[in-house]
Amino acid sequence: MEVRHSRPVRVLVIDDSALVRKLMTGLLSSDPRIEVVGSAADPFIARQKIKQLAPDVLTLDVEMPRMDGLTFLQNLMRLRPMPVVMVSSLTERGAQVTLDALALGAVDFVAKPRIDVARGLAGHAELLCAKVRDAAGAQVNRLVPGHTPAPRPGPIGYRTTDRLFAIGASTGGTEAIRLVLAGMPADAPATVIAQHIPAAFSGPFAQRLDRHSRMTVREASDGEQLLAGHAYVAPGGRHLRVRRSGARWYCELGDDDAVRGHRPSVDVLFESVARHAGANASAALLTGMGDDGARGLLALREAGAATLAQDRASSVIWGMPGAAVALGAAQRQVPLEQVAEALLEVPARESVVR
Repeated sequence: MEVRHSRPVRVLVIDDSALVRKLMTGLLSSDPRIEVVGSAADPFIARQKIKQLAPDVLTLDVEMPRMDGLTFLQNLMRLRPMPVVMVSSLTERGAQVTLDALALGAVDFVAKPRIDVARGLAGHAELLCAKVRDAAGAQVNRLVPGHTPAPRPGPIGYRTTDRLFAIGASTGGTEAIRLVLAGMPADAPATVIAQHIPAAFSGPFAQRLDRHSRMTVREASDGEQLLAGHAYVAPGGRHLRVRRSGARWYCELGDDDAVRGHRPSVDVLFESVARHAGANASAALLTGMGDDGARGLLALREAGAATLAQDRASSVIWGMPGAAVALGAAQRQVPLEQVAEALLEVPARESVVR
């Protein structure tokens, strides 16, 4: 679900590399729905140009001279919140810094390779333009100290292992998923997660979730058994499916084709959960651009699962959950801060072996 604008989206490109500024300007300007109003080599120049040019969206390099990108972003979100798309390197450090930026309020990010940046960025021109266009319609909230909910203080007494939770997200999802898992108890049902994210970023993302959750969170491995109290993140660039053998569920990773441009695909995950868990599952489709997960959530509802969509007011981008609501796939629309509670309140059912 793409946000429509009556005029071109005005973008300011911030990067210390003259080559990258030129490349980004050219790629973005090739889209008639985008107008690059200027560029800046560092945050100090950017600060003045923001005042002069009033852009709708910034693209911001993580590594910047004189003031690093994170410090600039933190100041920006405190003083003048606006949509920011980070430009990050495909490295472990790039992943960590990008996740920090998303936690500070950046809407999305574009990854660039360390070698042959020109070809790497050009190869993702369509995605870059789509992310900038959607960022213009994103809801950017001011930083609220202490916004992260405290994890529940102890177990809630699940006495069966026949429940399975599934969560899908895209734009804005790294923080949304973190907040949902922060509200889960240590003995919550096994949880499988599909977030649109590059391969280099999914491992650090799982580690970050693990630090903020009472559950054990890790990147999913092929063939591992799903256990209560554990959450499994689909590796970037691979599909995650759930399969059942007897009374147990297992992770199944696949390198088959992307589905409508996505691997991992939320639809692929949700459809496997519908097939192998059915009425024993509860699922939540969170913030994200596009419609991935909407059909899968409908399959889950038709299989008897409890289905939730994040509501518009709390979504950074109400594309994926909005598409699910339009399909009639979501039984309930829930604010982000209530998603964990809504998943947990569904009573455990007797195990159904298919």
